[in-house]
Amino acid sequence: MKFGVVVFPGSNCDDDMIHVLGDVMKSEVVKVWHKDTGLPGFNTSDCIVLPGGFAYGDYLRCGALAGLSPIMSAVKDFAAKGGMVVGICNGFQVLCEAGLLPGVLLANSSQKFICKNIHLKIENNETPFTRLTSKGDVLKIPIAHAEGRYYADENILGQLEMNNQVLFRYCSPTGEVADEYNPNGASRNIAGICNEGRNVFGMMPHPERASEEILGNTDGRILFESLLNHVLESA
Repeated sequence: MKFGVVVFPGSNCDDDMIHVLGDVMKSEVVKVWHKDTGLPGFNTSDCIVLPGGFAYGDYLRCGALAGLSPIMSAVKDFAAKGGMVVGICNGFQVLCEAGLLPGVLLANSSQKFICKNIHLKIENNETPFTRLTSKGDVLKIPIAHAEGRYYADENILGQLEMNNQVLFRYCSPTGEVADEYNPNGASRNIAGICNEGRNVFGMMPHPERASEEILGNTDGRILFESLLNHVLESA
């Protein structure tokens, strides 16, 4: 399985992601420049990652300009053919702005930048991104964002729930989902979702920052292991 990490002007988690995918997960990984117009050398068993950062300085809405980058047409085509696409933090914002995932990420309800460990409850473990987890598991993953409040209207939220597209919700260390454990005011405590096809995933927390013992936390590693396991079993 090969990973492509897209680099936008203002990306700042691209090298973190490359380190985890390449050095920790021992996978082939290459950088993909935002001005590229294609994804040569990638097939539908591979994965494109949109990393965290401040693409285009977060001017306009976060991710809005990046969603119009030349590479995003190729990413959309890749996803339409069944290729896996993962967006983390700013990458999640880009996926929503590009129309690959429903909803939008708004300013945190506190109007402040938040950087801390939070807890996520697994809501759907039947996707390539979560298959090695169990429903109800709780992961400790760091967040670092000012505009991470997931928002969608009630119709979209209802569709996400009905189609089991909510992957993660903010919760307590024991898995209780309540407003007091919602760090940014996200609708229904939603921290991550997927598309109906189960091949495009977005989340605000940073699993790549929780994938090594040296960092004191490996809870995020299981999500990358899940992707690799999915490809191995599908081969």
